Amino acid sequence: MSQNQPYRFCVAPLMDGTDRHCRYFHRLMSARARLYTEMITAEAAVHGDRDYLLGFDQSEHPIALQLGGSEPEKLAEAARLGEAFGYDEINLNVGCPSDRVQSGAFGACLMKTPDLVADCVAAMRSAVEIPVTVKCRIGVDDQDPEESLFGFVEKISASGCDVFIVHARKAWLQGLSPKENRTIPPLDYDLVRRLKRERPDLTIVLNGGIETVQDAASLVVDFDGVMLGRAAYGSPYILAEVDEAMFGMMAPALSREDVVRAMSEYVKGAFEAGVRPHSITRHMLGLYHGAPGARAWRRFLSENASAARATVLDEALDAMRAREPA
Repeated sequence: MSQNQPYRFCVAPLMDGTDRHCRYFHRLMSARARLYTEMITAEAAVHGDRDYLLGFDQSEHPIALQLGGSEPEKLAEAARLGEAFGYDEINLNVGCPSDRVQSGAFGACLMKTPDLVADCVAAMRSAVEIPVTVKCRIGVDDQDPEESLFGFVEKISASGCDVFIVHARKAWLQGLSPKENRTIPPLDYDLVRRLKRERPDLTIVLNGGIETVQDAASLVVDFDGVMLGRAAYGSPYILAEVDEAMFGMMAPALSREDVVRAMSEYVKGAFEAGVRPHSITRHMLGLYHGAPGARAWRRFLSENASAARATVLDEALDAMRAREPA
C-alpha cells in the first residue's frame, strides 16, 4: 500500500480535546498525521464566532473540519466557510452517541436515516471543492451491523462520498454513556475488512480500540488508513513514532523536552494574545506518560492549572527534574 496515502494515519476528533492548541502540540510530534478538529455544529459555524471556532495555525495541515448537523443547507454553508478558512477536508459526524448530539438530531442517530445523510453529503459536496468525508459507526442499537454498515455506505457513496472513517463498534443510544460506548460494544474489525474488500473503490479508514502506533502499522495493511483517538490524546508522545513507522520518514523526531520548549514559546505568544496557559497545557498532561518524571510533570501542571504565568511549562520542566531526575 502506498506510503503517501493522505488518510494512512489520522488523529480522531475529540470533543473538548482536539482544539487548535492541541493540534498545534500534536503537529510538533508528527508532520504527516492527519488532524481533525473537535466536532463543531453547523449552527455554531454559521452563526458563532468563526475566527474562534474555525481558526487554526497553518502548521496544522493536513487538517479536517468535522461538522455536526442534519440540515443540508446549513451544513453546506458551514462547509463553504470551512473551505474558505483553508481546511483540507470536511468530515460529517455520524458516530457520536452523546445525549447532546442525539437531542440535536445528528451524530450516531443519523445511521438510522441514511437518506438524510446522503442529502447532507450531496449538499456539502456541491458547495465545496475539497473532499467531504463521513465518520460513522457500524450500526446503532438493534441494527444488524452487516446490513446497517453496508447499506449505509452504499447509500452515502451513491451521493459522491468516497471516504469513510468507520468506528468498528455499534453505538447504543440508550443505556450506555458516551464513555461506555467507546469500550463496551465489541469491536468488529473483520466487518470493516469485508467492507473494504467489497468496496475497493472506496477509501476505508479503521477507527476504534487502536492503542499503539505498532498496532496501527499492523492493521493498516488491510485498510487505507487508521485513526487513533484516546490513545493519541492520553499518551501524545506516541505520535513521535508515526512518521517513521507509518510513512517511512527517517528524520529524527523531537524529544519530549524539545516539544516542551516549542510549546513554551507557543504559550508565551498565546498569553500575549489573552489566552490562558491552562487552555493549552491541559492537553500536555500525558506527554511524559511511561517516561521518567511523568508523575512530577503531571502533578505540577495539575497543581498550577490556574496559574496565569506564561513560563509555566519552563517551571514544569524544572520541577520535574528536581523531583524525579531521569
